[in-house]
Amino acid sequence: MRTARWAAVILVGIGVLAYSAWLLEFVLSTGLSPLHDPAWRLLTAEPVFRTAHLVAGIAFLFGGPPMIRLAPVHWTGRLSAGAITVFGAIVLAETAFPGNVVIEVLTNLAFVAGCVGVVLWWPSRWRTFAAIGLGLVLVTWLGVVVLGQFGPDHFLGLLTRIQLLIRAILLAAGVAYVLRFTPGGSHS
Repeated sequence: MRTARWAAVILVGIGVLAYSAWLLEFVLSTGLSPLHDPAWRLLTAEPVFRTAHLVAGIAFLFGGPPMIRLAPVHWTGRLSAGAITVFGAIVLAETAFPGNVVIEVLTNLAFVAGCVGVVLWWPSRWRTFAAIGLGLVLVTWLGVVVLGQFGPDHFLGLLTRIQLLIRAILLAAGVAYVLRFTPGGSHS
């Protein structure tokens, strides 16, 4: 279990860092508007973003199986841990096909499934955080869908970057939970 824990922490941690590489747009010249251009356009703006996204996808894809091993046997734990593996595969697909609507929907569905799993699995202190995260995932997804109907220049960039931030925070919370998890002990 110790090896699985460290494998999960390291791989998902690398995934979170690489997935957060979009923050580099504030120091690199991309020619994109963080307010209006959707975040997925970064994948075609500079090779560093596509490379970081690829690293994130691989890290999540391989970080999911150790998370599944650490998760309780019941379906809620398996759902949330398995969602990380699915998310990794979706991130890899997004790297190859940026801006694909089906991939965007699948990304959000993976996060909703993962959040639902942890809301039903984690103990109360952690569950509250996960429930807030689930609400934010749903609200930002709805916002992206609504703003997307208006076309460019309607703060779609801002909302998609908020989505990326929320996802990174939720994944980092999963890593923190694994670090605090004590096999055979409490799940505080």
